[in-house]
Order: sequence, then C-alpha cells, then structure tokens
Amino acid sequence: MMKYAILGFIWVCAISAGFSAVTAFPAFAVDNMESTDAPDLTAVRAKIDAKDYTGALAELRDLAEDNQQADVYNLMGFTLRKTGDYRTSLTYYTKALELQPDHKAAREYLGELYVETGDMAKAEEQVAVLKQLCPGGCEELEDLQGAIAAKGGK
Repeated sequence: MMKYAILGFIWVCAISAGFSAVTAFPAFAVDNMESTDAPDLTAVRAKIDAKDYTGALAELRDLAEDNQQADVYNLMGFTLRKTGDYRTSLTYYTKALELQPDHKAAREYLGELYVETGDMAKAEEQVAVLKQLCPGGCEELEDLQGAIAAKGGK
C-alpha cells in the first residue's frame, strides 16, 4: 500500500511540475499497470536487455504455465522473434492480443514481426490500430513506424 502512496505522490509532483506521465516515468512496453495479478517480469526483462533470449525464454515458459497474462505471452512472442522463430512468435502475440486487444506493446511487436517477414501491409494494419489506441502518439507507434521506415516503407 505504501508503494502506491509513494507512486501517487511522485505522480502528483510530476504533473504539478509540468511533466507528462510519459516523461515522468520510464516506459516499459511490457507492463500492464491495470493488472494486479501479473507476475514480476523484472528478471525476464533484464535477460532480454542483455540479449540472453535463451534464458529469458526458459523463465517465460515457466511463467506461461502458471499465468495467462498478455505481458507474459507478449514477451514470449518477442523472445521467440528475436531467436528467429517467427511462426511460434506469431502464436504468442496472437494469444496476448486475445487476452488484451489494446496491448500496445504486443501491437508494436507484432507489427515488427510483419516488417521482419516482409508483410508490410499487415505491419501497416498494426500502425492503424496503434493510432486508434494512442491518438496523441505513443512510443510503441513511433517505434513501429521507425521499423517500417527503416525497411523502406512509409
């Protein structure tokens, strides 16, 4: 409870100082702040940041057995995509979006999967969904648009 009180205080201070929520806190695309039963993914994110995809995948498989969480499935998809297993990656992104259709990180990463596999039309579909989810813009939308542009798309 104290953790939430402190976060609330920081939030109020940041807003009163003129910062937006986006600039006041670091963005973790995989976080689902609305979920209270989501597992702690800190160690998994650290392994992913270190490009230890094998280690992250092992932990995620254990978590996926006990948790039907969009964040877990999204990270499974991300990790599998990074190891080149595009087909299975697609399966996990799909599961994440079945559980939480407005999961911005899953939309971004699914779009990046489509970019990597050359399906630019489907990547653009994810851009369109992200534009609806964050009409004022968001990191996930910018990142996907950057990936498309890097491949020579729009």
